Amino acid sequence: MKNKDKHTICSKTVLDTTIPGIRFDENGVSCFVKIYMEMEKEYPLGEKASYQLNKLLGKIKRAGKNKPYDCVMGVSGGTDSTYALYLAVKKGLRPLAVHFDNGWNSVTAVENIKNTCKSLNVDLYTYVVDWEEFKNLQLSFLKASVSDAEIPTDVGIHSTLIKTAEKHDIKYVLNGHSFRTEFIMPLTWTYMDGKYIQSVHRKFGSVPLKTFPNFTLGDMVWYNLIRGVKVIPFLNYFDYEKEKTKAILEKELNWKYYGGHHHESVYTKFFQSFFLPKKFNIDKRKTELSAMILSGHIKREEALEILNESYKYNTSDVVYVLNKLGLSKEDFNEILNAPVKSFKYYPTYYPFIKTMKPLILVASKIGLLPKVLYYKFFT
Repeated sequence: MKNKDKHTICSKTVLDTTIPGIRFDENGVSCFVKIYMEMEKEYPLGEKASYQLNKLLGKIKRAGKNKPYDCVMGVSGGTDSTYALYLAVKKGLRPLAVHFDNGWNSVTAVENIKNTCKSLNVDLYTYVVDWEEFKNLQLSFLKASVSDAEIPTDVGIHSTLIKTAEKHDIKYVLNGHSFRTEFIMPLTWTYMDGKYIQSVHRKFGSVPLKTFPNFTLGDMVWYNLIRGVKVIPFLNYFDYEKEKTKAILEKELNWKYYGGHHHESVYTKFFQSFFLPKKFNIDKRKTELSAMILSGHIKREEALEILNESYKYNTSDVVYVLNKLGLSKEDFNEILNAPVKSFKYYPTYYPFIKTMKPLILVASKIGLLPKVLYYKFFT
């Protein structure tokens, strides 16, 4: 099937050939649907979900016995992380909430974090990265001309959570990602690893990374395999539906909606609504809506109707971001018009990961690595 821009589109979702490397079977179904179905098998709903969740909760509580906290959970002020924290407390867990402050919090996000932790009686630890350092790293990724320019934040969050857990001798990190609402981000849209961070910053950066918590292959071996810190996609155990969730959070936690998916961050709002569509023709609503179609939360026709409208952005947000980054209009236009590059243009762990396919498959099957890692790289 062709969409209005003459891209081939999946017959079951709204994913299309704006995703480099997407493949379709003889029925026009994209390869990403297979990934979703595999995730459904791993995290089923109903009685099996209750059994798996109770088993997980038991492990977390036993590992945290006689400790102040039994898990670490990231909070951003957004729907996903807030609801995950809410559910964890309701299920009897004792989380330590952790926030990675990169200087881009919206006022709403700050208030949501404060109100949520107070309402749930949860302790909050905030790690603040040096602003000049982080700004320089973000500028490096913009100059690199890749669609992965948000990964400094993603890596920073992931690393902060794991390193905080290890510091407090906590074995479980629970995150707020759900494949039923977000899907798995295509590798050709978003790739991330610590070596990639280092290589891009080495080429374009000028401020040493002293406070940025990078996460290298060595860190993964140390924290995950040797120290035994496990990262659990907590929301995968629930039939998570965002629209219903918002009403719960507003009523019980004095939480407020901020207008769009991940728009609790001013930079992410700019990045997803303006920068990605403008420079790369990437609309991340396609992955979110496709997940909601497959999970039965929206009709495909409704999703197509939503995508008929361009991703809306505020000019004031663009101006604010450029001013805060110290970019002139001329500098930013140069970034926008630079030739698009892939993560494969820069040194990363990707070649090594490809050679490790058999070991990654085994590690994912026995629980040393998340299966989603294998799905993303090799499906």
